[in-house]
Amino acid sequence: MISDFLYKYYIDPIRYEQPYNAVETITYALILIVALYLIYRWFNNSDFKVDGRFVLATIPYVIFGGVLRVVQDTHVIQSDIQFAIVTPFIYFVIFAYTFGILLFSRYLERQGFVDDYLKVYAGAGIFSTFCVALVLIAWSIPHHGVDLSILAIILGMAATATAIVWGFIRYILKWEYVSDPLYIMLLFGQLLDASATSYGIDFHPAVHYIEQHVVGSFLIDWAHTAFIMFPLKLVVLFPAIYFMQMFRKEANPAFWHLVLLAMIVVGFAPGVRDMVRMVLYV
Repeated sequence: MISDFLYKYYIDPIRYEQPYNAVETITYALILIVALYLIYRWFNNSDFKVDGRFVLATIPYVIFGGVLRVVQDTHVIQSDIQFAIVTPFIYFVIFAYTFGILLFSRYLERQGFVDDYLKVYAGAGIFSTFCVALVLIAWSIPHHGVDLSILAIILGMAATATAIVWGFIRYILKWEYVSDPLYIMLLFGQLLDASATSYGIDFHPAVHYIEQHVVGSFLIDWAHTAFIMFPLKLVVLFPAIYFMQMFRKEANPAFWHLVLLAMIVVGFAPGVRDMVRMVLYV
């Protein structure tokens, strides 16, 4: 029965917070590809310039999405509304919110109220993240509090790993283009995800975390340590950066930047979510 299939592979994993299965993973990957293409087509027919500044201005919304996802992890919302901020629905929610802010920011610029809509756009993302963070802090006070030592450890791991990998790429491989802030953001986002996963599964002092993605879970079980996530990330990052740079001059600039943004999102957003969960012990 189709209903049984839907419940087994899509509905129940969301309802009961089960790890991702292979069917889910493939489906969401296909949705991402289709969505990326449709977004590109819209931007390509609009007067919005999708470049490095646009990608960097969108990063606050990536962090906002990761922090907002933790609201559902705390179960502070008991109604079915909570499922709107669970994968994959949260991606549609964040996209609609981000797109609305983008259009409104551009409207303000056209009306002469602001000089640069990207500054308003980025500022709104930062403010949104700050507001959700305040909600989480208010929730955490009567529960487990905020463990800033865990925050420092995970950010330190991610920053150190990023510096080492960046240094190797820049000075050993001689890929000078890796100094582009977009590539640095890609490295940091993906290595933040690896750092949070590694610390949470192997070292978190109170909560037993598990890897929810199919490939990561298999490798962690095989290696008996979550630190296998670091070489896994590098196996993907090195060729990804190389091929992205190879096709940078030939590809449509808007499409190239949107693909890179998508690569940043799939690492940065879950990395932020996992890190914040561990800091709040949820």
